[in-house]
Amino acid sequence: MAGRQPIFRFAPSPNGRLHLGHAYSALLNLRMARATGGRMLLRIEDTDTVRCTPAHERAMLEDLEWIGFEWDEPPLRQSEHFDRYRDFAETLQIENLAYPAFMSRSEIRERVALEESGGVEWPRDPDGAPVYPGDERDWSEAHRESMIMSGAPYALRLDSRRAIARVASRLTWEEAGAGPNGETGEVEAKPEIWGDIVLARKDTPASYHLACVLDDAYQEVTHVVRGRDLFPATAVHRLLQELAGLDAPEYFHHDLIEDADGTKLSKSRGDTSLAELRQAGFQPSDIRRKIGLA
Repeated sequence: MAGRQPIFRFAPSPNGRLHLGHAYSALLNLRMARATGGRMLLRIEDTDTVRCTPAHERAMLEDLEWIGFEWDEPPLRQSEHFDRYRDFAETLQIENLAYPAFMSRSEIRERVALEESGGVEWPRDPDGAPVYPGDERDWSEAHRESMIMSGAPYALRLDSRRAIARVASRLTWEEAGAGPNGETGEVEAKPEIWGDIVLARKDTPASYHLACVLDDAYQEVTHVVRGRDLFPATAVHRLLQELAGLDAPEYFHHDLIEDADGTKLSKSRGDTSLAELRQAGFQPSDIRRKIGLA
């Protein structure tokens, strides 16, 4: 990517009101883009067609404009690119690198609880979720087809063992920020710690991992600047990039904005939104001071 104009992106989901953490990431991306003579893109990650709504999107854009975030071309909406994601997922399935998995979340929990009651230390992924058992990896095509024809719901999962073996070479990425333990520079990717990740579900045509990787390449993003909570996900993203034959951007994982007890701000917890701060009389300059980007 040497010699190319830097391209940055901010990629929020319109499933609730933005908070100070979003403001920090958006404005840091913008500052870095302008400092390097790069372009700033906005991507709307709305693959969850139930929780992501037009009303949330309008409110999100209003918040971004209010804090002074600006983007250089029309936003990309992931909901308009489902065919592109589906094509790649189907390619992985044809190449025997993905498989339909029928275990529900509750069945996974029950299976793991049973194993752990017998003294097995079940592996967890970096988000704390049990790694998928993977019992269905080696089912026959006939058995899979009969399950699908029965109408049983399923997710498409990456066969991580085959995928990692396919790549063969050592996976790394260039980290300009820092990971949770100070990792920086060349970082080795270890996607195996995630197990067989979900690529798509019936109600969500593309997982975050799959859509994020394809869109970064589609938008020719050169610099991914995002929160440190997403540092572990980069290992999976590097694996998917290699499988798709895509270049890896440079990564910069930044500090998180936390509340008084040291917990990352979250939409789902109902942490104070930018809209609430605006209604309380805060100005954009106050927001920048609060997040250390005055």
